[in-house]
Amino acid sequence: MVVRIKRRKIHCFRFPCRYKGMAGKISKKILSTLIFIVILGVIAGGGLLIWKYHFNRTIGQLLEENKELQEAITNLKTERQIGYAKVISQVETEGKVITKLKFVETDKKDMLKRVLEKEYEIEGDVIHFDALIVKFDQQLVMDGRERALYLWRRVYSDKMRPEDGFAIETEGDEPKRYADLAGKLNLKDKTLFWKEIWKLADDKERLAQYGVSAIYGNVVYRKVQPGLVYVFKISSTGSLYPEVIPDL
Repeated sequence: MVVRIKRRKIHCFRFPCRYKGMAGKISKKILSTLIFIVILGVIAGGGLLIWKYHFNRTIGQLLEENKELQEAITNLKTERQIGYAKVISQVETEGKVITKLKFVETDKKDMLKRVLEKEYEIEGDVIHFDALIVKFDQQLVMDGRERALYLWRRVYSDKMRPEDGFAIETEGDEPKRYADLAGKLNLKDKTLFWKEIWKLADDKERLAQYGVSAIYGNVVYRKVQPGLVYVFKISSTGSLYPEVIPDL
């Protein structure tokens, strides 16, 4: 008897034609997704670098790179008068002289316009007016001519320590007389600028490498009395002095 063995065909595994097209589409979709993710990462990374640059911007970068700030500093005009003070009342109580004083800070463009007005009650009649003078040299100013800011710090008498004096402007804040100086800066840069400028009161050379320095200890003091107005003038050398006139 002859036994015949029926051979079975063994088929190799292959994608049917309809799956081949699908595999190609899936590969293209994955590639497109990967490309999109890479592009998105590049954009996000660039945005993060820009954000970090602005967030961590230093006062040096602001002074050296911001042309609008440099232009505003260049446009500062020479000032001749920055405010005045007068005695509202002065009485002696229990052997102590108590002076009630009005201090007025005037606009840098219009000396008749008041931008800040405060009243103080101080023991004593010899009153000290403390100011910080900030200078910008030709390194920072576009036309090469020095400019200056005059920032009022505090008022006190000879019966007080200077550090116990009454604030005129709030240190760290934008002074009302110079509200337009950093007007074109964003809030973060404006805050940075004034914060760093006020710090010169404690370290006058901290911004010297950028062309900014300070002269502190500019204290004008006088024995004051009712009936007179003490007008704070700026001399040709840039120092402060009081001009006394009758209170009409």
